[in-house]
Amino acid sequence: MPVLASIRGRVLAPEAEANWRLWPDALIRVDDEGRIVEFGPAPADSVIPETWPGAVILPGFVDAHLHYPQTRVLGSASGPLLPWLETTVFPEEARFDQHAYAAAVAEEFCSAMIGQGTTCAAIYSSSHASATDTLFAALDRRGLRATCGPTLMDRAAPAELLVEPDAAIAGLARLHARWQGHDRGRLELAVVPRFALSCTSELMRRAAAFADAHELLVQTHIAENLDEIALTRERFPTSRDYLGVYEDHRLTSARTILAHGIHVDDATWDRIAAADLAIAHCPDSNFFLGSGCMRLRSALERKVRVGLGTDVGAGRTFSLRRVASAAYDASLICGARVEPGQLLWLATRGGAEALGLADRIGRVAPGFDADLVAIDVPERELAGTLDALLFHHDAGPVRATLVRGRVL
Repeated sequence: MPVLASIRGRVLAPEAEANWRLWPDALIRVDDEGRIVEFGPAPADSVIPETWPGAVILPGFVDAHLHYPQTRVLGSASGPLLPWLETTVFPEEARFDQHAYAAAVAEEFCSAMIGQGTTCAAIYSSSHASATDTLFAALDRRGLRATCGPTLMDRAAPAELLVEPDAAIAGLARLHARWQGHDRGRLELAVVPRFALSCTSELMRRAAAFADAHELLVQTHIAENLDEIALTRERFPTSRDYLGVYEDHRLTSARTILAHGIHVDDATWDRIAAADLAIAHCPDSNFFLGSGCMRLRSALERKVRVGLGTDVGAGRTFSLRRVASAAYDASLICGARVEPGQLLWLATRGGAEALGLADRIGRVAPGFDADLVAIDVPERELAGTLDALLFHHDAGPVRATLVRGRVL
């Protein structure tokens, strides 16, 4: 698809954290590389027609945490976390050593993201470097922006999913050579230890060294489930706590995204903030597996970078609008309400900050890539645009999803 040089319509643009401005009739001009060069009110005498009549245009959604090989087990109710992994997830992920299967699911996965207005994501692949290569190829072909990597695990899972450290690092090296920074940084490799329980100390240390050497994003899980936490304490008795396991293995830096963080005390939140770690808040999957509610306000008050994650397939939707709605519910349960504008920020600009992409995406402004989504919002609901976008589950669909000004 060619770049749309001019985009006209109602635009909802973030201006400062939790603050949004609705432009009733705005014009976005985009250069040949897909970068916004001009944004403001459409001239009264403009002959450019409205691009998507009836839609509101806003920054594309950024999914801070989801699992590609769980696409076809989305909504499989076999939780809580550890039994769910054994019963549902591991058998499904084992199928991704088959190229045809991995390729078919990659297409479904990309279509689902595009259909929900997700323009960028931090993705866990299976443990197979070959499946990760297949996913990268699909993301490239479909025009999406992403950072992803094979899920590293060398213990506590079926043998067909385990990859010992030498092979795991060799696979990362091949993927790095082929995909890192592809298409002016649209695709990037991540280092992805699944969680402490599935990794030996050797694998975590070598993964951290690889990430440091190449300045790569690190993704992993933390404090999602009480049984998981207890087992982690048993496996790593010399570490201070769950976060301490990652600190001891040099996996904590400003390039680290920790998913969930449900059972985290104030002192640990302080350490997360001090180290500038990012958090992927996944309220829908937290509810579905009965894991609990993350205290989002505790992170926001400490200025922790937070993005929202669908966490497909424990999460039951690819829609970050629904996840933002679940985050609102979770904030009420925790007794610390988070405003709708803040939640939409986390689903867009906040996700960009969590992924280290704040200089490229997440705003409608000159100098930023035209990663945008157009969503139908009826005229009668414009006065409550934020509520319509986040809380009206049967409201208008996504009309168009764009990366660098191209409709995907």
